[in-house]
Amino acid sequence: MLSADFWQKLRLPDMDDLGHYVRSVSTPMLVSMGAVAAATTYYLATRPKPLPSVCDFNMQSVEVPGGDLARRSVLQTAGHLTYLYDDARTLYEFFLRGVRVSNDGPCLGSRKPKQPYEWLSYRQVMERTENLGSAFLQKGHSKSSNPHIGIFSQNRPEWTISELACYTYSLVSVPLYDTLGTEAIDYIIDKASIQTIVCDVAEKVELVLECVKDKQHPVKTIVLMQTPSADLVSRGQQEGIHILSLQEMELLGKANHQQPMPPSPEDLAVICFTSGTTGNPKGAMLTHGNVVSNCSAVIKTTQECCPLCPTDVHISYLPLAHMFERIVQGVMLVSGASIGFFQGDIRLLSDDLNTLKPTVFPVVPRLLNRMYDRIFGQANSTLKRWLLEFAFRRKEAEMLKGIVRRDSIWDRLIFRKVQASLGGRVRLMITGAAPISPTVLTFLRAAVGCQFYEGYGQTECTAGCSMTIPGDGTAGHVGAPLPCNSIKLVDVAEMNYLAVNGEGEVCIKGPNVFQGYLKDPEKTAETIDADGWLHTGDIGKWLPNGTLKIVDRKKHIFKLAQGEYIAPEKIENIYVRSDAVAQVFVHGDSLQSCLVAVVVPDPDYLPSWAKRTLGLEGSYQELCAKPKVKAAVLEDLTRLGKEGGLKSFEQVKAICIHTEMFSIENGLLTPTLKAKRNEMRQSFRPQIDELYMALGQ
Repeated sequence: MLSADFWQKLRLPDMDDLGHYVRSVSTPMLVSMGAVAAATTYYLATRPKPLPSVCDFNMQSVEVPGGDLARRSVLQTAGHLTYLYDDARTLYEFFLRGVRVSNDGPCLGSRKPKQPYEWLSYRQVMERTENLGSAFLQKGHSKSSNPHIGIFSQNRPEWTISELACYTYSLVSVPLYDTLGTEAIDYIIDKASIQTIVCDVAEKVELVLECVKDKQHPVKTIVLMQTPSADLVSRGQQEGIHILSLQEMELLGKANHQQPMPPSPEDLAVICFTSGTTGNPKGAMLTHGNVVSNCSAVIKTTQECCPLCPTDVHISYLPLAHMFERIVQGVMLVSGASIGFFQGDIRLLSDDLNTLKPTVFPVVPRLLNRMYDRIFGQANSTLKRWLLEFAFRRKEAEMLKGIVRRDSIWDRLIFRKVQASLGGRVRLMITGAAPISPTVLTFLRAAVGCQFYEGYGQTECTAGCSMTIPGDGTAGHVGAPLPCNSIKLVDVAEMNYLAVNGEGEVCIKGPNVFQGYLKDPEKTAETIDADGWLHTGDIGKWLPNGTLKIVDRKKHIFKLAQGEYIAPEKIENIYVRSDAVAQVFVHGDSLQSCLVAVVVPDPDYLPSWAKRTLGLEGSYQELCAKPKVKAAVLEDLTRLGKEGGLKSFEQVKAICIHTEMFSIENGLLTPTLKAKRNEMRQSFRPQIDELYMALGQ
């Protein structure tokens, strides 16, 4: 600010003196004032602004009148949201709306190695879906007779075309996936009476043939996305199965074209078989109305701050056999946006991201944990780590004010490479399917600089029942109920969770709740009660701001010898926050008085952690074999347990180090990356027994 003395000394000059005055006095001052004014104007024009407030973040859900302590979203004004657009009440109408609003823009894209993406327009996709759907009818399928079509494929345009073909003619898609194993595939084919299966590669056709070999089976047609060999066709004939290419099938439909036979919202759209941790998979029956309500609720939640439009691009790599990815694709299609598929190899995902440059990127915690570990693993000096954490704190402070951006000085200096690794254009991310550490989520929200949501749900409520709200930068919860459903918590007395205390089993009611399990009324009755509430088996807690926090799991509990109840997943979710740890399996039973664990250290982060914490160096395998490393990991787990509020009997007393990640391939995880606890117990029985012997149990 200019002083009073300056104004006193300043006199208005005569016109004759003006030129001299400007030259001798005012020029430097005017330049300075102009610079200050320009800088001020620039700051006011470019200073970051918070996202529009969609609600009061201190009250994101409200209690539903009528008892039961159920809560609903504050975005839900009049009853549960069933649809958002009058012209899009089924998944077929979703696609038709996409055709219209995209103006026949790019719909489905794929690429060959080191090549750009090639795109099918919305109308090209429509033509192919009608041809394929007409061929299904020609093969004897109809809404009332043999409506189930199996889809056994990795994510690719033909997967979505096959599904849309079903929707166009009121047929029902039934996804298959090879990680289920041959027994489960055989079970699903028989349970759903699948007569036609669309496969992407010959190996999957061979797997189906192996499943049905020398048995009575319903399969009559297998459609291969490639050209089948003569030998494969011959083998199919031996089992009474006609094997033909997708191109042949589409030509058959084109020659016998039928007008679309649109479904109604009440018609089944998909039977999604959940992998389960034990027993045979269960076929969750989902209608068009179920899926539309869930998609609509996601759009309703995000549209104020992040409206999707035809210029948006989504990368599809999460399995389409699961509902999380299907909901994302539904949201993209009804918005007229584009879906680009990865090459099929997750190791090439980075290359696909850089080529496609998506704006929408759904993720799962496993991928986020790897990103987080890689970033901190590269901060291999005290200075680099300090700078990284300092930049994160600056951006976190902005996020807590509702400011989301990627053009700050910290983005340019620190986080630019992180954002570029995702293609540089991501503006919306969503994570689900498993719990995510608040530390990891908060850091990556800051690093990526986009709107980043966390959702919670399960197949039985289509995909999601709660989601974080735009502008809420806090973590450690899964948001408020989606506008399509209400949530209530029900007493689990044996675990001391009571609804009056805001704790209990999460139960869901709304148009996104499934119709039941295919041909399994007993398990359906166990899951949906007489009042229509879906019981999830998860334990939740209402936070003061009306958001939901998942704190436990009802089903995976056991008693220790002294009678204390243990929920191992709660303990594992605390322990995996350790920088050194990638995965943990906590074990105990009623014959033992304490817990033990199998720990898989993080291969990307253990070397730097061991050097920083213990001053030890070596390869991953060498470090895992060192007793000092094992002792330090156990000490870190105990520290985290104390910080996380674990009681003494909930802390593990001994661990063994295992160097192979738990995975789908080695049979220790389900296809949705949940632990197969029975298989883990059997697999690690020798190590568990050895740990208890060492403890003198």
